[in-house]
Amino acid sequence: MRTEYSVDDMTIHRIVEQEQGFTPMLEFLPNLAKETLEENLSWLAPGGYNRDTGNVVLCYQSYVVKTPHHNILVDACIGNDKNFPLRPAWNKKNDSNWMNALKAAGLGVEDIDFVMCSHLHGDHVGWNTRMENGRWVPTFPKARYLFSKKEYAYWSEIHQKTPLNQIADSVLPIIEANRAELVLSDHELNDHIRLAPTPGHTPDHFAVCAGKGGDKAVFTGDLIHSPMQARYPELVMRVDTDRDQGVRTRRAFFERYCDTDTLCCTMHFPSPSVGYIKRWDNGFKLEYLA
Repeated sequence: MRTEYSVDDMTIHRIVEQEQGFTPMLEFLPNLAKETLEENLSWLAPGGYNRDTGNVVLCYQSYVVKTPHHNILVDACIGNDKNFPLRPAWNKKNDSNWMNALKAAGLGVEDIDFVMCSHLHGDHVGWNTRMENGRWVPTFPKARYLFSKKEYAYWSEIHQKTPLNQIADSVLPIIEANRAELVLSDHELNDHIRLAPTPGHTPDHFAVCAGKGGDKAVFTGDLIHSPMQARYPELVMRVDTDRDQGVRTRRAFFERYCDTDTLCCTMHFPSPSVGYIKRWDNGFKLEYLA
């Protein structure tokens, strides 16, 4: 399985933690008709759909972008020892998958300069922290963590009323350690890395764009989960905070990068997860790199 890509003066590594299905596809994409699903199984299964269980298959991964100046971690995946009572495959897990993938990319935790969290759902912030002597500490000791200021405010308000595990164990410890930077969702880090607002899945979700002088690669976060949502951008994911906005964001994103040389790096598409966006009738598809 290919996990490394060279783009101009950058190298991109996939850091895969899990790839499996545990949610019924028709629940995951609630406005997907069963007939439409069946019409598309010839290309969707088995990579993105398990015929035996009816579950959507998703890859859970981060990306590391090595630029001439920095090592950038895009999204921090699931993490170990975290509380996911509704997700047995994530709950209190303790494996070396993610760390071994980071090591295979030639990196250790001390080599990460910036962590960029596209949004603050639990499977995108998990490795922000690790358990040490009974307390959560930043996993990447030298890194600055970039959170959307608006996104952080939204989840903090909910957390104050109904405590959220991912905020308590993977976000607030970063704030308390003074490692966080609360930024706007169009923030520019430097001449190689910038953010692009892509709201809908969450209120101030952002994509990460990489490349000097233009977007040579783009990292989707959760503006899209399944290749079915590329084929049919109107398909919503069940926990989108604003489904209509999410549909507009998804189509605008794919229109922007369709038939360009921008490498699209998805967070949840089945392996190999990376490719170029092409038009497909009234929708789109990701033409994977082998």
